[in-house]
Formats: sequence, C-alpha cells, structure tokens
Amino acid sequence: MEPKPRPSIRFTPQLISGFTIILVGVLFLLDNLGVIHAENFWHYWPVLLIVVGAAKLTETGGDWGKAFGAGLMAFGTLLLLDNLNITHVDFWKFWPALLILAGIALVWQVFIGTAGGRKSQESQIRGAAILSGFKRSSRSQNFQGGELTAIMGGCDIDLREASIQTEQAVISCFAFWGGIEIKVPEDWDVSVDAVPIMGGFEDKTRHPQDAYAKQLLIRGFVLMGGVEVRN
Repeated sequence: MEPKPRPSIRFTPQLISGFTIILVGVLFLLDNLGVIHAENFWHYWPVLLIVVGAAKLTETGGDWGKAFGAGLMAFGTLLLLDNLNITHVDFWKFWPALLILAGIALVWQVFIGTAGGRKSQESQIRGAAILSGFKRSSRSQNFQGGELTAIMGGCDIDLREASIQTEQAVISCFAFWGGIEIKVPEDWDVSVDAVPIMGGFEDKTRHPQDAYAKQLLIRGFVLMGGVEVRN
C-alpha cells in the first residue's frame, strides 16, 4: 500500500482566526484558574488587528482586499508600539484621515472607470444618493457596469432584466454612512473586490454552476455603510 500523502497546511484566514480564538480562550481560562492575570495582556490587543490584516492578505481576493489587509496590519503595529511605549501617537488627532481615505477611494474609482475606455450611457448605470435615496433599473442587453455612490443615503438598483455580452461587467460602489442594494439575474456570477471599514459587502446571490455564466465584478469602498447583492 502506498502511504497516504500528508495534507498540506496553508495559512488561510480560517486557520489564523482559529488559532487566535484558541489563544484568547486559553488566556481567559488561565485567568479564571488564577494562573495568570489576563489584564496584563490587554495592551497586546492590537495584535488582533495585525492577525485580521494578515488573514485578509492570505485571501484570494483582489487588490482592494490585500491593500486593506496591509493597512490594517500597519495600523495594528502602530497601536501595539504605542501601547508598549515604544512610540507615542495621538490617534484622535488623525480621525480626519478617514475622510481623506474615503475621498481618495472615491476619486480612485473614477480613474479606474475612466481607464476602462468609453462606454455608452445605455450600457451603464450611474447614480449618487447624497442625503437621499433613489431606485433605478436597467434592461440593457449589453450591460457593462457603472458607478454608484451613497453618502448618508441609499441606492436600489434592479438589473434582473439586463444581460452581459462582454467578458465582465464592473460596478464601482462607494458607500459612506449609506447603503447600496443591487439585484441581478440568476445567470450572473458575482465576485467582490472591495474594502469594508466598519461596514460590509454581502453577496446573497446563488452562484451558477455554468462555466460560461455572465461575470459581474463589484468593486468599491464602504465606510460605515453596506452593499448587498442578491438575485
């Protein structure tokens, strides 16, 4: 009999998260048993941010997710050095950096869309909900993507009667204290390359098994908001 090959161990996000949960559980257990004092380890809490960032880097997502992972690791490292009194940074002075980051993400998405070449207005869907909301739909049989912005507002997009003829359609989303909901046909295969910060991207679609399914990429940035895609 040939020996069974040993399973290879990959540092996936689940593996990293699992080891982190185990470590936290061990610390609390030893604290309850009087072996150690868990409060002595609280100044190491930014290690969790570093671990989460490392988990994002190991995901098979796109550049947005990897950039977010690297940024989270850098931020966690700065917090850890501050807690250990190696450096001192008053992070409250830098909260406007969130606004700068949001603005940069919005401008960057515009440049990405421009680099994609000209597209007819009928094949795209665009809209901005600022302190308001709107509903919009498209029946284009050559849908190529678009840009959606929600700032303290909401976008409701219905694409269930549209179709994609190109290799991939791309929708750039930006949500800042707002929400975007996108409805797509059953035969569209949705992928996400996005960065959520105190927000989330949620893919509720049923992914088709057809290898030739129409491809939709949701790209974007969410700050204290949400984007949901469903059939």
